Amino acid sequence: MGINDRKEREKEELRVRILVAAKTLFLQKGIDKTSIRNIADLIEYSPGIIYHYFRDKNEIFHALHQGGFSQLMSKMSILGSVRNPLERLKAMGSIYVNFAMDNPDMYDLMFIKEAPIDHVANTEHDAWKEGGGTFNYLRSTIMECMEQGYFKGHDAEALSYMVWSTVHGMVSLSIRKRCEVILPERQQSIVEEGLEEFFKMLDRI
Repeated sequence: MGINDRKEREKEELRVRILVAAKTLFLQKGIDKTSIRNIADLIEYSPGIIYHYFRDKNEIFHALHQGGFSQLMSKMSILGSVRNPLERLKAMGSIYVNFAMDNPDMYDLMFIKEAPIDHVANTEHDAWKEGGGTFNYLRSTIMECMEQGYFKGHDAEALSYMVWSTVHGMVSLSIRKRCEVILPERQQSIVEEGLEEFFKMLDRI
C-alpha cells in the first residue's frame, strides 16, 4: 500500500470514528445538547480536526441519516424482481420492520429523534433525497397497485402516508419500550404479528 492510499484509509477511518462517536452522543444526550467538543473529546482529538471533515454537527447528523437510508434502500433493492406490486408492498413492510428491529439506534436517529432541519434548508442540493427516495418508492409501488386494480377508491398519497405511519408506529412503540400493555407472552412477536394483521387488511381494500 502506497503512502497516498494509507493516508486515504486513515482519513476514512477517522471519519468513521467521528460518526460513531456522534451517533453515541446524539442518542445519549440529544442532538441539541451535543457539541463538536463533546464529539472530539470522545475520540480524543481536538475539535479542529472534526471541521476538516464536517462543517458542523448538523452535517454530521445528515451523514448518519444518509448512511441509514442507504442501508435501508440497499435491502429494498432485492424487490425489483417481485412483479406483483401488492406482494412487493408487503415485502417492503417486512424489510422495513426487520431493518428497524435490527438497527434500533439507527432507526431512532432516522425517524424518532428530532432532526436539525436547518441543515436541509441551508443546503443547495437535495439533502433530504434519501428519505424522499424511500417514500417515493413506497408511493410508486402503491400507485402500481392501483393501476392493477387494488385499492379502488383510495388516494395514493394519503394511502402511502397511512401505510408508512402504520408500520413506523408499530416499530417505534417497540423500540421505545411502549409494548408493556401487550400480553407478556406476545410482546416479543407483536410487531411481526401486527404486520401480518396489517397485510390482511391491505388484502381487503
